[in-house]
Amino acid sequence: MIGPSIPESNNGIATSRGLIPALVLLAAACVAVLAIVVLPAARSDPYTRSTLQLTGSAERGEQLFLINCAGCHGIAAQGLVGPNLHGVDGRKNNRQLIQQVVSGRTPPMPRFQPEPQAMADLLTYLHTLT
Repeated sequence: MIGPSIPESNNGIATSRGLIPALVLLAAACVAVLAIVVLPAARSDPYTRSTLQLTGSAERGEQLFLINCAGCHGIAAQGLVGPNLHGVDGRKNNRQLIQQVVSGRTPPMPRFQPEPQAMADLLTYLHTLT
């Protein structure tokens, strides 16, 4: 007795065709979670918020820069070990600049988190570098 015949199919191909859309959906879900959870959290960082609410002084910011940053970025912010900072406010917004300074994300830049007023001063000075 012969049982019902099962039509041959390429189960491997059918499975991989179902796997690709599932992986795309998973990637899209991960991006959505990042956009919903991580980005607002970065924007609600208390240090960044308090810094952005302050008015900075370019003169004090320049003093801070000369003491803490000029060794790598140059006395005129022209770049040495660190990059040239002229026009940096056109490449990064204030939140990104703050995160760059405090995170030390790009070695050899050290982590550096001055008081919010000092960070506001430094931001104001960076805006003067054209």
